[in-house]
Amino acid sequence: MEFKEITEQLKQIPALDNHNCFGCSPRNASGLQMEFFSTDKSLLSRVTVPDHLCGWSNLVHGGVISAILDEIMSWSAIVQLKKIILTKSITVDFKNPVYTGKALMVEGKVLEVKSEREALMEGFLYSDEGKLCSRSEGTFALFTPEVAVRMGVMKKEDVAQFEQIFNV
Repeated sequence: MEFKEITEQLKQIPALDNHNCFGCSPRNASGLQMEFFSTDKSLLSRVTVPDHLCGWSNLVHGGVISAILDEIMSWSAIVQLKKIILTKSITVDFKNPVYTGKALMVEGKVLEVKSEREALMEGFLYSDEGKLCSRSEGTFALFTPEVAVRMGVMKKEDVAQFEQIFNV
C-alpha cells in the first residue's frame, strides 16, 4: 500500500506555524517540512531529503538522518503522551544507505514511560521499498505545558498550539 493511501486513513497532526524548526516547520524553506500522521500506536511521516543535505555523493548526511529520527520520536511523544518534550539523549543505528531525492517513511513509537517526567522512544527510517535504513532510541524529558512555561522551555502564547495537538 502506498504511503498516501495509508495516510488517507489516519489523522493528520496539525502543523505548528509559529516557529522555524528545521524538521517540521512549514515556513523553513531550508528545512525538511515534515508532516505527521497518527495511528493508534505510532506516528508516521514521509520525507524526501534534498540534495543539498548530502554527506557524500548522493547519501544523506548522518546528522540529517539523526535529526529526522529525533523529530519523529519527539512528535510521537508529544502526540501520544500529550506532553511538551525535550530530547535528553538519542542513539542511532545506521543499517543501510539513505539517498537524497528518494522518498522515505519514518515511524516513531513510545517504548516505555519511565515516569511522569521521562519516556523512552523508538524511531525507524525506511526506504521507499520498505527496507529498514536506520533505527533510533531516545530518552525524552516530559513537561506539562504549565511547567514548560515556568521553566522557560516554551512561551505562554505557544502553549495554545500544542493544546490543539493534544486534542487530536
